[in-house]
Amino acid sequence: MDEASFTALAEPHRRELHVHCYRMLASFDEAEDAVQETFLNAWRGRSGFQGGSQFRAWLYRIATNVCLDMLRRNSRRAAGARSLAEIPWIQPYPDLLLDQAAPTDEQPEAIAIERETISLAFLAALQALPPRQRAALIARDVLGWPASETAEALGTSVAAANSALQRARATMQSHLPARRADWSAKSPSAAERELLEQFIEAHERLDTEAAIAVAARDVRITMPPLPFVFDGADSIRPLMADAAEMGEWRLIPTAANRMPAAASYLRRPGDSVFRAFKLDVIRMQAGVMAEITTFNADLFPAFGLPAELGV
Repeated sequence: MDEASFTALAEPHRRELHVHCYRMLASFDEAEDAVQETFLNAWRGRSGFQGGSQFRAWLYRIATNVCLDMLRRNSRRAAGARSLAEIPWIQPYPDLLLDQAAPTDEQPEAIAIERETISLAFLAALQALPPRQRAALIARDVLGWPASETAEALGTSVAAANSALQRARATMQSHLPARRADWSAKSPSAAERELLEQFIEAHERLDTEAAIAVAARDVRITMPPLPFVFDGADSIRPLMADAAEMGEWRLIPTAANRMPAAASYLRRPGDSVFRAFKLDVIRMQAGVMAEITTFNADLFPAFGLPAELGV
């Protein structure tokens, strides 16, 4: 297989492999590195591939083991995953790119990215699993692999793979709602889209009371990689006061991890433009904001967002 033939086979799977690695690692940037290493390892080992319809599965096995190696090297695991503040490496994933991994007529084998398996809550729970349990659960419950294929990818017996899966499921159940449908919000309703607009307007006006009005009384705000956790609607007051001291704000609605999000731009006193500052990913429940996870602006380019906005 020459380089052109390999590229033609491999490239259509890049985005779905990136999503797979992202689930394993919870980091957009590290998933990029993992996919690059996957393609390099696949190219180097292409003589061992017999061809046929199993190329995609072969790439997934390589990607899984690349991620396992990365996790072993950094020995990183969330002890309890009680909040996203305990997972400083977590990053958001743009819906814009998730849509590129969904099945199309040209790429029917691509996987549908279901909300419950890409939500921040699901990712956080995954981070509490040991690497092999994490890989077993993703292979079986997300990708739908049979036990034999999972065992082959993990280099273990079917019995051992099944045991890892059962332990992983038990741990996930202790961190997530019992019903899978409750792991994340459904498609945003018209009311939830309106709620996002209300949040954006309140933030831009620096209207503390309006922001509190659309938040749950027990709303939780975290800011990975920072270790801070703010609980309760009253915690919004000092945060809005800090925002008011920083300057003027403009927000743009977007979406991450199949959840509503708002990209914030700040114009500091004396500046002539609004500059990318943060991304708020919002979990909505019962008509209010139940949780806000605030990320920095590093991934704005992946969201298709500009670095600056004019006045």
